[in-house]
Amino acid sequence: MNTFKKTTLALAISALAGGAMAQSAPAPTPEPEKSPITANVTVVNDYRYRGLTQSNFKPAIQGGFDYAHESGFYIGNWNSSISWIADTYSGTSSTPAANQNKQVSAPVEMDFYAGFKKELIAPGFASDIGVLQYYYPTAGLPGMKLRNATTTTLGAARQGAGVNPNTTEIYVAQNFTAGPVSGFLKFSYALTDIFGFYNSKGSYYPDLTVNYDTGIWGLTLNGHIGYQYISNNSSAYNFSYTDYKIGLTKDFGGGLSLAASYIATDAKTVSGNPVYATPQNANMGKGGAVVSLTKTF
Repeated sequence: MNTFKKTTLALAISALAGGAMAQSAPAPTPEPEKSPITANVTVVNDYRYRGLTQSNFKPAIQGGFDYAHESGFYIGNWNSSISWIADTYSGTSSTPAANQNKQVSAPVEMDFYAGFKKELIAPGFASDIGVLQYYYPTAGLPGMKLRNATTTTLGAARQGAGVNPNTTEIYVAQNFTAGPVSGFLKFSYALTDIFGFYNSKGSYYPDLTVNYDTGIWGLTLNGHIGYQYISNNSSAYNFSYTDYKIGLTKDFGGGLSLAASYIATDAKTVSGNPVYATPQNANMGKGGAVVSLTKTF
């Protein structure tokens, strides 16, 4: 057999073999569709919300889940261990709320929310509107006692005379993305008394969060500032304050991240006593380091 015939035969056999291998090779496995449901679990050394400790500077465990529909509708639940409500009734403060009932139990915060989030302006700019219900299962919370208390007295303390801490807020937010920078501007408005303050409907909280992806080792810089306005403050007790945060987040991949930040507020003091006080009369909004580890599923 001459060289040409040998070469032709070899190419034919190779083509047949290649065709057979191509036909018998398994088809590429399609990537699984992204689930509309996500869940998360966090452990943190101090649960801070709007700058104030909710766990008396002690660790907390947190977790929740979200459902997001392709239309933009979403619904979810988030929970955390807390102590601030029970702490209010076990401290040494001279305010009317303190020491009324040392058997108050409220170990959990449960948040329920729903809304609509869609990129209406441009890609990377999602507009968000929704409602959030803060629910605190409580036991032993004293009822309102208006007969022997004045409006000024009740306004002088969170949880004054057993004001229900459950709170309903509506919010609107605008998310943004520009290269490595992302974040959101948000405005929250209380439809009910807010977090146990008497006659505090109409309180609000505007805030700005900005994140910068450094592109190095999965590190992101985080910055936040917000202003909690409490309506109908008494003249002697101003519970409104500004909070801020600066921190760093490390993304390990696989839904695991570690965050470290410094959080503080300018929460006021009256006669040397903080208006937001722990049972030890420490300022709940004092500056401190917060470290958290989160796993998202």
